[in-house]
Amino acid sequence: MPRMDGFVADVLRITLLNLAALMPIVNPAGNAPIFLSLTRGASADTRAVLSRRIAVNGLVLLVASMLGGTYILAFFGVSLQAVQVGGGLVLTATGWSLLTRSPDEPRAAPADDGDAPDWLARSFYPLTLPVTVGPGSLSIAITLGANRPGRWPHDLAYLVAALLAALGVSLAIYASYRSSERIERWLGVSAMSVFLRLSSFILMCIGVQILWNGVSAMFATLPR
Repeated sequence: MPRMDGFVADVLRITLLNLAALMPIVNPAGNAPIFLSLTRGASADTRAVLSRRIAVNGLVLLVASMLGGTYILAFFGVSLQAVQVGGGLVLTATGWSLLTRSPDEPRAAPADDGDAPDWLARSFYPLTLPVTVGPGSLSIAITLGANRPGRWPHDLAYLVAALLAALGVSLAIYASYRSSERIERWLGVSAMSVFLRLSSFILMCIGVQILWNGVSAMFATLPR
């Protein structure tokens, strides 16, 4: 029977490692202006539901990627490099569309949110994937999962740590998206617009970098 203090130490160490790897690339606070921009016209109640759904979707995606991502890719015969190339293209296109969006877009949300089902249909795509939990996050999660110990009790410690890390990222997503309107009121429209442009440009650059990483890895595997 393993010592309990050693098990807890392993869980804390792996949880912090996973959080340190995932949180910067998911970047919930930096994505909050993008979420707000993509949900212009939705009511505050609809945004609250969207925030919750995106957080839950992100939790499921991260846990599935860390615990079974390598098996899923192997089942479909898809390489991690292909995921990076495809996801990088989508992320680049999303960042470019936000970067070039007209600043004159209406900003006030209507009182009557009659199209709430249409907004909620977007909770997975594009709001969760690829905007919030994109190909970079998934590839990191799959890589973390590929390094799991595979032996008892360290495998159990990894399982608990993966769940805790994904839950921590999910809570950060919910808190950031849920408070996006409040942040806009604090910063003001002009400052939020600048923040949105910067976030969109960074998002596009991340997409290009992920695309480049995938293409480079593909060429590196070609016979010389």
